[in-house]
Amino acid sequence: MRDEPLTYSFTDGRSEGTKILKLDGPLTLSTMFALQDELRALKPQRMIVDLSDTPYMDSAGLGLIMNSYVSAESHGGSVVLAGTNERVASLIVMTKVDMVLKSFATVDEAEAGL
Repeated sequence: MRDEPLTYSFTDGRSEGTKILKLDGPLTLSTMFALQDELRALKPQRMIVDLSDTPYMDSAGLGLIMNSYVSAESHGGSVVLAGTNERVASLIVMTKVDMVLKSFATVDEAEAGL
């Protein structure tokens, strides 16, 4: 599973200034670099990271999301998660990131919660 590619897409959310980042595949050290470059250039007011098709995430992938969160917060923005599976949710809880990042069951719930 760790050799699977990561694909991703950005779409506009329902509210102005909201971007939805849809990940498809594992978010790991070996798959994150192209995404990292785009996230550094993109400065949405609000971003929802849709993890519903992300079967696995390692600490480097989680670090990438946290870096996006910190960058967004420093510009008055926000980053939230949606659709985490049990495996990814376990990593988020184990690292206590759940105390910082809000997580929603679906993208629709995340949009409503913003």
